[in-house]
Amino acid sequence: MFSEFKTFLTKTNALALAIGVVIGTALGNVVTSLVKDIIMPPIGLLLGNVDFSTIKWVLANAGTDKEIAIRYGNFLSLVIAFIVVAFVVFWIARLLIREKPAEPAGPSDEVVLLTEIRDELRKG
Repeated sequence: MFSEFKTFLTKTNALALAIGVVIGTALGNVVTSLVKDIIMPPIGLLLGNVDFSTIKWVLANAGTDKEIAIRYGNFLSLVIAFIVVAFVVFWIARLLIREKPAEPAGPSDEVVLLTEIRDELRKG
């Protein structure tokens, strides 16, 4: 039973997938904190000490403490966070994932065949 489970984990790459999910979640938390705690405050300061999440367009007041509003500031904050997260992930992937340089391609089968025919014609 245990050997079947071990085979399942190694043959289906389930273990590698689980490790990837755990590392991805942890990296996501780090990047989210980077955006929320480090990048967004200076951006808000540069734009006049604005907290994006509080920007809204009030449509109507529905009582003493209730309002109907379009909270586009929160949306803008999330869009900026998404762009920064995507850039950071791209940057990390670019640093960690290196493609092997392409090996020079040899001549195609047609070129090899034509070369052999030319060489035989020269002999003959």
